[in-house]
Amino acid sequence: MGGEYADARFPADPYPGSVPPTSYVHVDRTGFALVGGLVQGEPLDDWLAARGAAPTSARMAVLSYGSNRNPSKISWLREFLGLDAEPIVVLRVRTSGLAAVWAHGLRTRDGARPAVLAAVPGVVEEHAVWLATPEQVAVLDVCEGASPDGDGRYRLARLNTGEVRTDDGTLLRDVHAYVGNTPARRPLLVDGAMVRCADVPQEVARTLVGEARTPREWRWSR
Repeated sequence: MGGEYADARFPADPYPGSVPPTSYVHVDRTGFALVGGLVQGEPLDDWLAARGAAPTSARMAVLSYGSNRNPSKISWLREFLGLDAEPIVVLRVRTSGLAAVWAHGLRTRDGARPAVLAAVPGVVEEHAVWLATPEQVAVLDVCEGASPDGDGRYRLARLNTGEVRTDDGTLLRDVHAYVGNTPARRPLLVDGAMVRCADVPQEVARTLVGEARTPREWRWSR
């Protein structure tokens, strides 16, 4: 695939949506490939500075294991939740000891079963990390119900288990993620086992029946 990822090529439905094959930066309904630290031939921080955007050093690493890594979802955040026009930096990463699993409850908006993060020793998956400005994190808080006036579906926590590495093997430290914070957003247990999103597609996941994993079985730092 080429170096530009128009939203139309990466629909958000079915949840969690499709994802570009490289890291990318997103502006104006288009992602631009970020490969080898370069965007359109420029180092990432130079590319950001030329657009008046915050450098990577001023951004928080937020693991995205569901729909927030989808370009069309990013445009939805801009249109409906007031996400600013500043570029979004989305790094493709590989996680170990962590897994996206299906949550116990369904989304009220469309009946889809959302993902939630779980600690799973020995599991390796591919996800993404937003390098997000404080303003962008505030919008994610609203989207995930983690803002002060939200419903608390998820909360933003610092990961204290597993590893997150970029495509070139760089270990990312001080990574945060939105983790389940209510019974509806605890991992779904079917016959006592969590169900990885990588193993079961959305059309099957929304039909699953099980129970919510109890809070004492999973912990993240605040």
